[in-house]
Amino acid sequence: MTTLFSAALTEDHRRCDRLLSLVEQVADGGDWQLIGDQASALRLATEGHFRFEEEVLFPPLEAQVPMAKGPTGVMRSEHAQIRRMLDELDAAVAARSEDDCLGILETLHLITQQHNAKEEGILYPMADRALGRDATHMLTQLYPSPGSSVGG
Repeated sequence: MTTLFSAALTEDHRRCDRLLSLVEQVADGGDWQLIGDQASALRLATEGHFRFEEEVLFPPLEAQVPMAKGPTGVMRSEHAQIRRMLDELDAAVAARSEDDCLGILETLHLITQQHNAKEEGILYPMADRALGRDATHMLTQLYPSPGSSVGG
């Protein structure tokens, strides 16, 4: 069995984790431009990851394995929750509220770790089994080449 989805998407989780850690590191430094830039990089990476899952991975997985709709529905709901938290983080950065930023980041860290564990333990192995033959092609859409548009 191929494990390309598990390997690539787990590594992408780690990339997003590193970006979250960078925001956490600079959040109490008072350099609001830097904090905003790091928060924007986190949002961009997270949105790209979510778009790949929601638009490229989940639909064929659900078509191939109908029972996957339960777990993918939960993941979509958690994506929405994380997006709301990123909105809250943007608002806290705009308000230059260090306490709010740190609190949101702490919660975001916990939620994403739990979310990632579910995807890595359940969904990605399921995708490897059901869609492994298409993994190489599908994964090119995770990091599209400049000028292409995945999901808009």
